[in-house]
Amino acid sequence: MNYSKKDIENLDRVTRLKIINSVTGIKPANLIGTINNNGQTNLAIFSSVVHLGSDPALLGFITRPQTEDVGHTIRNIQENQVYTINHIHPEFIKNAHYTSGKFESEISEFDRCHLTEDYIHNFKAPFVKESHFKMGLRFKETLNISNGTTLVVGEIEQLILPDHALLNGDIDLEATNSVGISGLNSYYSLKKIDSYPYVRLPEVPEF
Repeated sequence: MNYSKKDIENLDRVTRLKIINSVTGIKPANLIGTINNNGQTNLAIFSSVVHLGSDPALLGFITRPQTEDVGHTIRNIQENQVYTINHIHPEFIKNAHYTSGKFESEISEFDRCHLTEDYIHNFKAPFVKESHFKMGLRFKETLNISNGTTLVVGEIEQLILPDHALLNGDIDLEATNSVGISGLNSYYSLKKIDSYPYVRLPEVPEF
C-alpha cells in the first residue's frame, strides 16, 4: 500500500487522524495533571511526551490548537507554572482513555473518569495516585508550530518510580508495567527485548 500526499489529504478526517497518529510507532501513554488558580483540576491523556535533554532534565509535549473546549491543560500550566506527567498502567487504561473527552472546564477528569488526585512533597499540581511512575515539572517555555499546535517544555522537579524498576542505572519499563499508545485508541504492553552498552567507537562490533 502506498499513500501519496494527495491520497493522505483525501482521506476522511478520522481515518487520517488514526493513520498519521500511528506512523511513528508506539509512543508513551501519559496523563498530564494540572490545576488552575481556583483549585479546579484537569487531567488529559497525551501520547506526545518526548525527552529534550538531561542536563537540565527537560521534557516536551505537544498540545492541540486551543479553542474554548480544548486547551485547559496549557492554560492551567501557564497560570500555575507546574504540572505532572503520569505513566499509564494496564489497571486504568480505560479510565485514562476517556480523559480525552472535551469536558467543560468546571468538570475534573479525575472525578469523571474515576482517578485519584494525589499531592506529593507540597507540589501544587495533582499527580495520579493510581500511577506508580510519575513526574512533577515546572514550565519553562512554549514553542509555536506552524499548524497551530504548541510544544510545551518543562523541567523535571520530582521523579517518582518503583525501586525495582531501576536496574544498573537503567529504567526497565517492562518492570514498571507502563503502557504505550498508537493512533487514537490502541494500547500496547511494553516488553524488553534486549539491552546493549553505551556506544563508544572502539567497541562497535563487526556486523
